[in-house]
Amino acid sequence: MLQPIERSIIAANIGINPQNDGVLIRIYLPPLTEERRRELVKRCQAEGEHSKVAIRNIRRDAIENIKKLQKNGLSEDASKDAENDVQGITDRFISLVEKHLAAKEKEVMSV
Repeated sequence: MLQPIERSIIAANIGINPQNDGVLIRIYLPPLTEERRRELVKRCQAEGEHSKVAIRNIRRDAIENIKKLQKNGLSEDASKDAENDVQGITDRFISLVEKHLAAKEKEVMSV
């Protein structure tokens, strides 16, 4: 299993070169330079953006379901209230993602 693990680590393209001695895999972590820290921040921001997109997709699906329920007899007032609730939850979770991203960026950039 060492060969597939080693190839997977290399394929992940995370800047780590594993050394396989036949019994175990050694991973030496390079020191974090300013350039490497900036790369990690960019990767964090990309993951944060993926999270925000996923949250927005869930909001879209929820609103579509509410509209289907409205066609099946749900009152318009209840539908608008539900849509506002979904939007509030979406806003709350997007702000949480942004807060975590800011904290992670500060953590990564600190020496």
